[in-house]
Amino acid sequence: MAEQRLQISLTDMAHGGSALGRHQGKVVFVPYALPGEAVTVEIVEDRRRFARARLLEVNAPSSDRVMPPCPFFGQCGGCQWQHASYPAQLAFKTDVVRDQLVRLGKFTTPPVRETIPSPEEWHYRNHVQFALDRHGRLGFHAPASRRIVAVDECLLLHPLLDELFLALDLDSEADLPPLKQLSLRAGVNTGDQMIVFETFDEQPLQLEVDFPVSCVLLLKDGTPANLIGYNHITEKVGNRTFRISAGSFFQVNTPQTETLVHLVTEYLAPEGDETLLDAYCGVGTFALTLADKVSHVIGVEGVPAAVEDLKLNAQGTENVAVLQGAVEEVLTDLHTPVDLAVLDPPRTGIQPEAVAALIRLAPRRIAYVSCDPATLARDGRLLADGGYHLAAVQPVDMFPQTYHVETVSLWINRDA
Repeated sequence: MAEQRLQISLTDMAHGGSALGRHQGKVVFVPYALPGEAVTVEIVEDRRRFARARLLEVNAPSSDRVMPPCPFFGQCGGCQWQHASYPAQLAFKTDVVRDQLVRLGKFTTPPVRETIPSPEEWHYRNHVQFALDRHGRLGFHAPASRRIVAVDECLLLHPLLDELFLALDLDSEADLPPLKQLSLRAGVNTGDQMIVFETFDEQPLQLEVDFPVSCVLLLKDGTPANLIGYNHITEKVGNRTFRISAGSFFQVNTPQTETLVHLVTEYLAPEGDETLLDAYCGVGTFALTLADKVSHVIGVEGVPAAVEDLKLNAQGTENVAVLQGAVEEVLTDLHTPVDLAVLDPPRTGIQPEAVAALIRLAPRRIAYVSCDPATLARDGRLLADGGYHLAAVQPVDMFPQTYHVETVSLWINRDA
């Protein structure tokens, strides 16, 4: 692409948050732009099949364009879509999920439903991880960069986290060693608050707090060391309360977590006498909320802190067995008949060995909870080739103002 500056018309939104157009037959990705806009851009990366560009000017704005309320938008890489109206964001996510299933998964007409909106477009995150710049200020990485952008507010933080963030006074702690990372966590439905420190030398920290908050030093091996209060928070989902340790995963949008639980229950349609497999089960969000609807639950989790949480959360629930280890290894060795399965893997998706083992176990219904449409499409193709029919795909907006989208999909065994 010879010229460095050009004018193009944008037609679609791509997975990853950039709008795309075409110039001389080549796809051009433009961050912070919107489909339907005519823009002037500067090419910053020119590859054989595509190019990436920097937005210089919006010549004809989309009717979906709005004024971003955050002063750090465009500098901080945490949000990609504050310039788009919320209805437009939901439509983009639906289209991206469908596009990934068609292009990568080779599904002709995937049954993708409209994205379920988040009850809160802002102030929804119950967990945030800050990096620190060279001056020790909290911030986030710039887009596609290791550079840290220091911030003094974040409009995505739940009020419980915002309270913690405003109360932090790192400069006043003379005994505080250099921090590698600092995280804030909260139980939205319980009021619990926690600050998680990660340091380079793992030496004990001297802290002072004047309100009830737990402070934890997270060691390199994932062990949470108590500094003040507890090494965990609790959160309530439905009628269950979950313990969540400093190093354990939990969805960042609590109300939408309840939406996920409802969808998984609806899709699996348990009748009471089944064995349920919950792979990548974390602290037990799905396993324990479904335990009273099935005969037996097998939970598989590889993170030791999450396994400990799961065992404690499962106390008093007699029909739950916990298997610790990598999912692909545990499932390969598992020979217990399984009727239903729920999968909630990390963004990287499911290992091929785990998919093969799952197909061998042949549950009649699978609910796949995915946070990445591309890996859903990849894994879904393996499930389809292994005898499963894609019956429904429901996008759920867990992450407003970003391109990230959660989905719950239903896969039915054709031979069941």
